[in-house]
Amino acid sequence: MKEEKFKTIQFVRELIVHIDKQLENFPKKDIEIKHEIKLETYELLKTAYIANTTSDRETRIRNLENMIVRIKLIDFFMNLAYDKQIINHKKYLKIGERLDDIAKYTMGWLKNTKSNQENP
Repeated sequence: MKEEKFKTIQFVRELIVHIDKQLENFPKKDIEIKHEIKLETYELLKTAYIANTTSDRETRIRNLENMIVRIKLIDFFMNLAYDKQIINHKKYLKIGERLDDIAKYTMGWLKNTKSNQENP
């Protein structure tokens, strides 16, 4: 489970760096989408750190589930940016792959946490 935790956090950090580069040329008229993407990526990182540091299983599970929601929100906003032709198909796919990796590791972390809860 340790590797899943650290791998997830590393993927989120890499996502933030990648998305920051992609958001540099966002049009001013769509600044709210840019703001939401940035907000959710930073909140995703904070939530991952909280899940990683808490010793309370219920809190960890709640934060991991919250991470999944945030991943879906980021994907939604990136899809919106793609639909509005703010980012191209290649950039959208690249970010989508990163989000998929984060989601897979988060789901594994969540599954592991829940199974440890059932078997104290």
